[in-house]
Amino acid sequence: MALAGCGSGGEVAAPPHAAPSYTAPSVPQFGNGCAAVPADPANPGSFEAMAAKPVASALAGSEGLSGLAEGFKRAGLVSSLNDAAGLTVFAPTDGAFEKLPAARRHALGADKKQLAGMLSGHVVPQRLTPSQLPGSHTTLSGAKVTVTSQGGVVKVNGSAEVVCANVQTKNATVYLVDTVLTAAE
Repeated sequence: MALAGCGSGGEVAAPPHAAPSYTAPSVPQFGNGCAAVPADPANPGSFEAMAAKPVASALAGSEGLSGLAEGFKRAGLVSSLNDAAGLTVFAPTDGAFEKLPAARRHALGADKKQLAGMLSGHVVPQRLTPSQLPGSHTTLSGAKVTVTSQGGVVKVNGSAEVVCANVQTKNATVYLVDTVLTAAE
């Protein structure tokens, strides 16, 4: 779930100024992992609650994404992500982080710069709709991610499957993935 060696850290606070207003596209969320998202709009992890918050704050309230939210906080990325005008985030689930070898999780938890670089490799500096996803995109880290869609299965870098797509936050479109993206993929 969490990166080894990382404390719980509490909730991520919203920035002092709000992100620009955004109207979500009419395309709904989809994918077999979307069923795990709470339906109650009062739950901070619901689609409705996430749509009202900037991305890092929205993900911090989402059950199953605590490792990513904690990583953003430890890497010092919360403010820059929350303040960005439009992003696409390939958000590894807690299960994705658990797939990483323990030594790798520990190394990431102990090295803020390495963690920030790895997590920045999950963020594209523009909002991508599901129809814009297929192809190659440059991330905030400068790495390329390649997204393919075949037979209803969307994959990033050939191995990370999108399990819930088109999740809207105030300033980002989020695609939950089942594998952490690394340079080796």
